Amino acid sequence: MKRAVETNLQPTVPQAQRYAKLVAGLAGRTLPCALVDLDAFDRNLAAMAKRAGGKPIRLASKSLRVPALMRRALAYGPAYAGVLCYSVAEAVSLAEQGMDDLLVAYPTCQPAFLNALAQAIGNGRHIVAMADCEQHLAALQAAADRAGTLLEIAFDLDMSFDLPGLHFGVYRSPLNTPDKVMALYAKLMAYPRLRLVGVMGYEAQIAGVGDAVPGKWLENQAVHWLKAWSTPKVAARRKAMVAALRQAGAPLRIVNGGGTGSLESTAADPSVTELGAGSGLYAPVLFDHYRGFQHEPAAFFALEASRSAFDGSLTCQGGGYVASGAVGVHKLPEPVWPIGLQLLGQEGAGEVQTPLFGQVDLALGDRVLFRPAKAGEFLDRFDSVLLQRDGQVVEQVPTYRGMGWQFF
Repeated sequence: MKRAVETNLQPTVPQAQRYAKLVAGLAGRTLPCALVDLDAFDRNLAAMAKRAGGKPIRLASKSLRVPALMRRALAYGPAYAGVLCYSVAEAVSLAEQGMDDLLVAYPTCQPAFLNALAQAIGNGRHIVAMADCEQHLAALQAAADRAGTLLEIAFDLDMSFDLPGLHFGVYRSPLNTPDKVMALYAKLMAYPRLRLVGVMGYEAQIAGVGDAVPGKWLENQAVHWLKAWSTPKVAARRKAMVAALRQAGAPLRIVNGGGTGSLESTAADPSVTELGAGSGLYAPVLFDHYRGFQHEPAAFFALEASRSAFDGSLTCQGGGYVASGAVGVHKLPEPVWPIGLQLLGQEGAGEVQTPLFGQVDLALGDRVLFRPAKAGEFLDRFDSVLLQRDGQVVEQVPTYRGMGWQFF
């Protein structure tokens, strides 16, 4: 008996019918290929906007990595405004493509990137850089001096908590108290070319951790309790930091928080002016495991069934698009069509081949449809993505990779 990788429940009948139609629409296409179901993508746009409760969503570029789909989301209406970028170089590249209102979520001290940022801003681009310590301020000031311009910046606020034996959240910023935030704000006086216009307080432990993972009842209960415990504390901390800055005269126009997994709770925080999210538009496998919402799978990739090693098996070419983060089977892509295929526990998804087992009616050369574990990342392996409407390919658009962009 071959050991299988534990997977989600089988697709519902409507999902299975949709997957079959998506695969049929790939006839004659070269494999492997990436695809996005625009029908599901658009329904997710509407669902996320509803969950945001009227607050605008700043689109997380890391979760999409396809400028055409980013523009589609931003054209949806006032529910989506601005882009949350993951690198300075990416923000400059997007600005050159005509995108505006860009907030960089992660700081850097590298002069080449900051020089390009300052030059872009000097040329009229609207990009806000991130900082959480004086070293960041000094590096930004030096770039602004070289370009002879002013830079707008935001502070990254830490929303994680230290509990006995557990750090609940992610290690991002040292700014975890109003006093630390105000100490850094006071140091801005020494950097006359920098202007604080915003803050970001991302509660990763609420937004990015599922609490309905199959087969993990006890862990789900613990995560659910910790989320409920930390949600009001996150809001209180963020509110106190924002209030301190505003009282000191900081002209904050941006107070960003949240993610796909915490839209409702973050939107309820009156100190927040906008939300940051993007993964819910693709709805990868990891976002199946939340109690409070369910979005439609919209992003997929297809591989060729190229051979069979034993009866009841087939092997696909490629497929090793494993998600980042702590290692585990939950970071593997998931075969969803034909129904009944499973990854082999001892091999998983491989760079050049992915063996599967299950009794399905497939011939060599046929297509197998997968869902990625995380949004965005898998598209770094594809030059383009096929956009389908009602199961038919309506457009082929470049990914970041297809545009020659590789920021990390």
